[in-house]
This record gives sequence, C-alpha cells and structure tokens, in this order.
Amino acid sequence: MTIIRTGAAEMHKIGDLIIYSAHGVCVIDDICEKTVLGETKSYYVLHPLEDTKLSISIPVDNKSIVMFDIMHKDEAEEIINSFKNPGADWIDNNNQRFQEYSEVINTGNRKEISKIVNTLMKKKHEIELNGKKMGEQDRRLLASVQNILFNELAISLETTMDVIVEKTSSFMNINHV
Repeated sequence: MTIIRTGAAEMHKIGDLIIYSAHGVCVIDDICEKTVLGETKSYYVLHPLEDTKLSISIPVDNKSIVMFDIMHKDEAEEIINSFKNPGADWIDNNNQRFQEYSEVINTGNRKEISKIVNTLMKKKHEIELNGKKMGEQDRRLLASVQNILFNELAISLETTMDVIVEKTSSFMNINHV
C-alpha cells in the first residue's frame, strides 16, 4: 500500500491510501470505466481498511466527493501534541453543538477536527467521572471522528491506534478505559 501525500487534485493510483468521508482510511482497489445511465466514466473502486467486504465506487471527476490524502508525519506529530492544549469551545445547546462540530468535521481540516475530538473526549471523561453517560449524539460523533482521526494518525506515525489513544489520553490527563 502507498500512503498518498500529494495534492488532492492529482489522480490517485491503485493501492493508494486516502481518507474518504465517514468511511475513514480506504484503499483504492481499482480505477475502471463504468457505464451508468448511458454515461461512461472513470471510477475509483475502494474499500475501508476496517471493512474489506465493502466496495465503494466513486466517479474520478466528481468534485463534490470528500476525499483527502493521508497527512504527513510532521502534521500528525503536531496534531498529537495539540491534545496538550484546550480543544474547541464547548457549545451548551446540543443541536447547535452537533451542527457546528459537523461543519468543522466536513472541512477535513485535521487540526480543527482534533480540537473537537479533544473537547468531546474531555467532556466524556468529565461526565463519566460524575457517574453519568454522554449523550448519544455526542457519543456517536466522538466515536466516528476519533476512530477516523486516530486511525489516520496511527498510519502516518507508523504505530497503532492503541498507542495514539494512550498518548492523547495522557496528554489530556484522562485515564482511558
């Protein structure tokens, strides 16, 4: 597998690793021609690293597709270290928080996404210390985004997700279970 670190405008190759939407880190298995509704186009055929049975086809020329290259090692190290700092601002209104955090997540800006993961991890820890559970919407958002970000960090830093969870939790003084 090749970790792609080029500009997003360049054509990817078979075997490249990319970040695709909510599926996270994916491998490009093939680039082929497909005819849909009488129109023939080139498609990326990919699968998430965590679900080798799922096959996703994306038109190569589709500009609205959220597909990002794997971050560089130096950016990954910067993001890991950012967990020593405060995260994003906490928004008390559940719906507004979900909306604003989702907008940031959809930009693909890992530095801003890491601030949200930081904040949600700290809030989850705080809530659990009080013997309660985090709200379902926040819990799902954290699980999804943390999984994608930490998986990408692990790949970029050539380590495991467990190491990333341990390191970020220690930076935030959270005992991760």
